[in-house]
Amino acid sequence: MTKIIKHRFFFPHPPETVWEYLTKPELMEQWLMKNDFQPIVGLDFQFRTNPIPGLDFDGIFYCRVLEIVPFKKLSYSWKSGPGEGEITLDSVVLWKLQATDNGTELFLEHSGFEKKENLNFYNGLIDGWLEKFTKIADLLNTAQHVNTNA
Repeated sequence: MTKIIKHRFFFPHPPETVWEYLTKPELMEQWLMKNDFQPIVGLDFQFRTNPIPGLDFDGIFYCRVLEIVPFKKLSYSWKSGPGEGEITLDSVVLWKLQATDNGTELFLEHSGFEKKENLNFYNGLIDGWLEKFTKIADLLNTAQHVNTNA
């Protein structure tokens, strides 16, 4: 049975501002992980963090940009494994942004948790993604505060 993580978060900022945190590698590194992302469909890139042997995770997420609709939609594959080219998690991350009168609704759908061995990743990412939304909010609020005083 496939499990899907779905979250929604509101930011009191325009979609263009939120989009930057989803697509600029230096900003992504501040809230997610070190990466070599570029917003180019078909591009292979990686997120890198510390290995987690208990999850059979070598610390590298192997990704490919699948779809880009500027300021509205971004998706990429999200694969990982224990190393040496073995992939045990083959999932997809989908971001959708919707402008509102007073900001942006950001929707996350992370799908592809099909194997029993993926359940620990699934369980960790349910809360993990929420923590990442909070980090983006903090960064946006700090940036806004800095710009206000500039």
